[in-house]
Amino acid sequence: MTNITLSIPNDVHSKMKLHKEIRWSEVVRRAITDFIGKLEEKGYGMTTKELLEDLGDDFRKNLSELSLETAEKEYKKMRDAEWKRVSTIQAG
Repeated sequence: MTNITLSIPNDVHSKMKLHKEIRWSEVVRRAITDFIGKLEEKGYGMTTKELLEDLGDDFRKNLSELSLETAEKEYKKMRDAEWKRVSTIQAG
């Protein structure tokens, strides 16, 4: 498995440290995997404008304006939608 380095704002890091029970590398791994799946589902021919529209208004905000709570809420929605999609495919 390959390792990568991420840069995050200090305030986000401080909030992450409050939740030591969460494996943050797993959160990032899943987010990247989900995002790649979405790209592959839509095709690599997707324009930047289409991608931003698909990601929604919250994504367009400056990351410093996005609270950890909002990011976590949106991640859970994305995770649940992906679980629904995958479980439906596997059931057939």
